[in-house]
Amino acid sequence: MQIERVCSRFKRDGLPDAIAGFDHVNRYYDPKQGVYVAKILPGEFYVSRHGEMIVTVLGSCVAACIRDKVIGIGGMNHFMLPQNKNPMEKDRIDSESARYGNWAMEYLINTILKHGGQKRNLEIKLFGGGKVLSNMEVIDVGQNNIDFVLAYLKHEGYPLAAGDLGSDCPRKVHYFPDTGAVKVKRLRKVENETVLERETKYARDLVVKNSGGSIEIF
Repeated sequence: MQIERVCSRFKRDGLPDAIAGFDHVNRYYDPKQGVYVAKILPGEFYVSRHGEMIVTVLGSCVAACIRDKVIGIGGMNHFMLPQNKNPMEKDRIDSESARYGNWAMEYLINTILKHGGQKRNLEIKLFGGGKVLSNMEVIDVGQNNIDFVLAYLKHEGYPLAAGDLGSDCPRKVHYFPDTGAVKVKRLRKVENETVLERETKYARDLVVKNSGGSIEIF
């Protein structure tokens, strides 16, 4: 009788249990691909231990896809550094603006480790950093994000397994943490004004938060 009640609840609710703290993430079932999906936005990250697909759309932002390749737990973040006015600090991981990227990387890695992952087993893939916010300022926001995340991996001693960084186009990324498979679709700018509008607003919000001395991403 207990088993029947559990099965009925699973059929009704559908989604596998999320790790504590990720209930706010948009999750759904994709019948076309036959997989449960977690969709993350700028400033969010998600970790799965159920073989879900994690999806995001990137412009200037960068997403790190990280997993423990032995036990299959892993996740994705989606971050942008606020614009740093000092060009000498654009790729320093200890600069004020890089705190956003540090937090995004460390939250993701630490959550994976907390749930059984091991540092020696981590596989890291990077995507995004396109030059798509040309109307913002002279600073290349995408390249700034790329410089930071590559410096972060070097500083922490993590090898880069694969990636698709730079260029001038947005990307849609599908990540399967259990297998490490990634599907990347480069998008035409004219078809993705929503991506640009979302990232422009997010970038401006970061400037406001950074100037106030308070950082809240997640």
